[in-house]
Amino acid sequence: MEEAAHIDSEGMTQPLPAARARRRLLRRIGMSWLFACSAAAVGLAAGFTWFVWNVPVEEGRVEQSADGIVALTGGASRIADAIELLASGRGQRLLISGAYRATNAHEISRLNPEFGKWVRCCVDIDRSINTLGNAIEIKRWAQQNRFRSLIVVTSNYHMPRALAEIAHQLPDIALLPFPVIAKRQRLEPWWANSATARLMLSEYVKLIFARLRMELYPAASANG
Repeated sequence: MEEAAHIDSEGMTQPLPAARARRRLLRRIGMSWLFACSAAAVGLAAGFTWFVWNVPVEEGRVEQSADGIVALTGGASRIADAIELLASGRGQRLLISGAYRATNAHEISRLNPEFGKWVRCCVDIDRSINTLGNAIEIKRWAQQNRFRSLIVVTSNYHMPRALAEIAHQLPDIALLPFPVIAKRQRLEPWWANSATARLMLSEYVKLIFARLRMELYPAASANG
């Protein structure tokens, strides 16, 4: 059995060449992992900077009309803003995507009485439970109505992921973003509030996983 060390001419214990080689290999592996982790951290930080830079900081403003309007639920003002766009003639129909079970045309009309006639004639609702489900339902709805352009209404921090998911499902349709900004975000920058900062970081992570899924399973995502 090979010994781990030998005695040199001066009586000092020295590691054998094989032991030294193993130690060098372990150091190299450790340095490689450290470099990989550092590169990943830098990449994630750069990606988060890009994400924050691309999150809209001003309320939506649409200069042109589209065939249809879609509102991804999650905030009351998203639906109200989308209905107002519909009433102003910016689209032919509105899809409220991801609505709660209690949400229906009657309830929406009650909350927005001035837009009742548009709600009754031109609003559709689906019950999808996440952003991918929103995109799949939006694809079905847009194809059913033969729409070639959509105004997308959702929160500003959710807009990058929403556009990515919808564009993946409908690559040939023009998407016009209409971001909705919460009152808290209008009053203070995102980094000044821990809850908003966590929300932004969480949305960034979700966007990363969504992008990875689209790359790894493009057919499943597009046809699901």
